[in-house]
Amino acid sequence: MQVARKGEGFDTETGLPESMVRAQLSVTWFDLACRFVDLKWPHAAAKSRTGIADALATVTSVLVTTKRGKPDDKVLRAALYGWAFHKVRRETTKLTGKEAAALKWLQDNSLRVVTLNEKEQRSQLIRSALDTIALKMDGTPAAAKTVARKRAIFYGALNYAVELDILPANPIDRVAWKAPAIAEEVNRNVVARPRQVRALLAAIEDKRPELTAFYGCLYYAYMRPGEAKVLRRGDCIDLPEEGWGQLLLSGNSPRVGSEWTDTGTSHEERQLKHRAKKTARPIPPELVRLLRRHLAEHGTAPDGRLFSGGRGGPLSESVYGRVWQLARDMALTPTQVASPLAGRPYDLRHSGVTLALNAGVPAPEVARRAGHGVDVLLRVYAGCIDGHEHMWNGRIEDALKDDD
Repeated sequence: MQVARKGEGFDTETGLPESMVRAQLSVTWFDLACRFVDLKWPHAAAKSRTGIADALATVTSVLVTTKRGKPDDKVLRAALYGWAFHKVRRETTKLTGKEAAALKWLQDNSLRVVTLNEKEQRSQLIRSALDTIALKMDGTPAAAKTVARKRAIFYGALNYAVELDILPANPIDRVAWKAPAIAEEVNRNVVARPRQVRALLAAIEDKRPELTAFYGCLYYAYMRPGEAKVLRRGDCIDLPEEGWGQLLLSGNSPRVGSEWTDTGTSHEERQLKHRAKKTARPIPPELVRLLRRHLAEHGTAPDGRLFSGGRGGPLSESVYGRVWQLARDMALTPTQVASPLAGRPYDLRHSGVTLALNAGVPAPEVARRAGHGVDVLLRVYAGCIDGHEHMWNGRIEDALKDDD
């Protein structure tokens, strides 16, 4: 009513006041991207924040009206990833030097969002952005999962433009761009056999005995490294002298960088993936023995964590990664060391899950213990399940017999 009293007209297509339409038409991609970051920031995990900033920095640099005078790609990316798409830094610090000049150029030349839906330009602009996220900074193809993640964030930002009535529909839906296929299956060549795992754990015991149980958790309890890092004495709810025990998994602690967390620490403790906040997990006697010995000989950090880095801090990826490579050099043959076999600590989890599946444990039970959905479990480990061909062959052979 107020705009009508002022004599302002209304747009015949949208029904909105003309001043509001003009404001929407003037929104640039850079403006939208910053607003999208602000929308997601409060409820996003630190790792998600870095993913959003990474994806938006990738596409924003190409959604411009001209390339004339474009700053150096690395300088522009640093300004976008490290400042513009970091809500706290943008609100509390001032950009200076080359990065400030690069950002000023981008703000002056960022495309208007509505341009992305113009019939004459839509295909070329959207394809250009999607082709960019399909490449790494050095111009080589990016991993399929990285492309899928960045595309999803780009799509989400454009959906936000639809929500704000800047766009009538998501223009990506009008472009038949095919993303690279995601290879989800675990490479069976990374899977270690039990005797190889025992040799690796023995090598760790020889050099860094305070970490033997950490790697044992990855193999025997199918834990992710981030889950094992936050395991505390109170989570070991049953460690009997004989037989199976039980752990209570309560969280995950991936490393993301202190500048992206709310606490200012480099690790962010989060709830378990795909599961309730706390999950009980049975563990075999081998792991029970490792944990009992660890507690007896090495104790815990002051806060109760079983595994810690220097000075009682969090166990870092660089530390347990270096120890793992040392163990591979000691326990494996030169040919095996050069192969993908147990190339990363995470491959212990793959090896443990594969062992359970090949032992005949039903997929739903393995999925429950590993924190997977059943469909994901079967899709990821399809290439690692073996040893039953003779049984299936026999059943097919019986079915083919002519009873007549």
